[in-house]
Amino acid sequence: MSPPHVPPTLSPCLLSWPLRAPCLLMELPGSPECRVLSIQSHVVRGYVGNKAAAFPLQILGFEVDTVNSVQFSNHTGYTHWKGQVLNAEELQELYGGLKLNNVTQYDYVLTGYTRDSSFLAQVVDIVQELKQQNPRLVYVCDPVLGDKWNGEGSMYVPKELLPVYKDLVVPVADIITPNQFEAELLTGRKIQTREEAVQVMDLLHSLGPSTVMITSSDLPASRGADYLVTLGSQRRVEEDGRAHTQRICLELPRVDAVFVGTGDLFASMLLAWTHHHPNNFKLACEKTVSALHHVLQRTISSARALAGPGVKPSYSQLELRMVQSRKDIENPELVVTASVL
Repeated sequence: MSPPHVPPTLSPCLLSWPLRAPCLLMELPGSPECRVLSIQSHVVRGYVGNKAAAFPLQILGFEVDTVNSVQFSNHTGYTHWKGQVLNAEELQELYGGLKLNNVTQYDYVLTGYTRDSSFLAQVVDIVQELKQQNPRLVYVCDPVLGDKWNGEGSMYVPKELLPVYKDLVVPVADIITPNQFEAELLTGRKIQTREEAVQVMDLLHSLGPSTVMITSSDLPASRGADYLVTLGSQRRVEEDGRAHTQRICLELPRVDAVFVGTGDLFASMLLAWTHHHPNNFKLACEKTVSALHHVLQRTISSARALAGPGVKPSYSQLELRMVQSRKDIENPELVVTASVL
C-alpha cells in the first residue's frame, strides 16, 4: 500500500489469499453480512488509503468501517497539502466507542500506512482483541516501510517501525504483502534470484503469516523489461496434518506513469476476491491483478487525453478513475495469467 506522500511502485502487484472465508456475503435473505475494519490513510481529493480501499470492497459486497490514520486534503505528491494525523490515544478512543455500542463484530481487518510506532502497536492490540472475539477473523497487512527507486532502497517511515512490524505485526497477520525491499528488511536477506525470493517468503511464513506476497521486485521477467515479476506463496495444513506450500508467479505489464493509491486498491480487491474464491489461488490472483490492470489503463488513457499530446500528466490528472472503472472492479475480464511454480 502506498503512503500518501510517496509515489508507489509503477506496476500492479500480486498477492495470495486467506485460508478461510470468515463470513458469507448477503446473497440470500437473512444470510450474514461480511464486515471489514480498514485502518489506513484518507484524502479528501483523489483515491489513496481508505478512499481507494472502501469503494471496491463495497462494490464487491462488503460492509466497510474506516479509521483514518491520517486525513489530508490530497496526497503529498501535490505541491501543497493540509491535514491531520491520528495518534494512538485517538485511535483507542474511536475503537472504545465501537466497543461501548457492541459493534466490533468484524470478519477482516485491513491495514496500511502509518508513521507512528505507538499507533501501530495499538493496531496490533485491536487485532488481537478482535481475533479473540472472532477466531476466524483474517488480518490483511501491508507492511509499508519503503521501496527501491532506481535500484536503491530507502525507508519512508521512521526506522523504529521496523522492529514493531517484525516482532508484533507480522506474527498476528494472516496475509502480508511486502514489496521486495520490505521483504528484505523484515528478514535481513537480500533477493537477487527467484530461488532467494522463495527462501525469503519461507522465512516470512515462519514468522506467522500463512500467505506471503512479494508484490514487486527487480527480478528479470521472462517476457522482457516491460514486465514486472511478482511472487506469492501460500502455506496451509491439509486434513491429514501435512503442510503444503503453493507458490505462484505473474509477469505484469509495466505502466509508464506514477500512480498513487494502487497498492491500497489492490489490497482491497485481493481481500474481496480471495473471500469469493477461498479455494482457488490462481483465479483469485488473476481477478485481482486483472481488475487493477483495467483501472490503470483507463486512468492513464484519461490522463493522457487531459494532458494533451507530448505533455506529461499531472498528479491531479493521474488520480485513479475508480467510479469509471466500477464494472471492471465488479467483474474483471481476465487479462493476466498466473503460473504455478
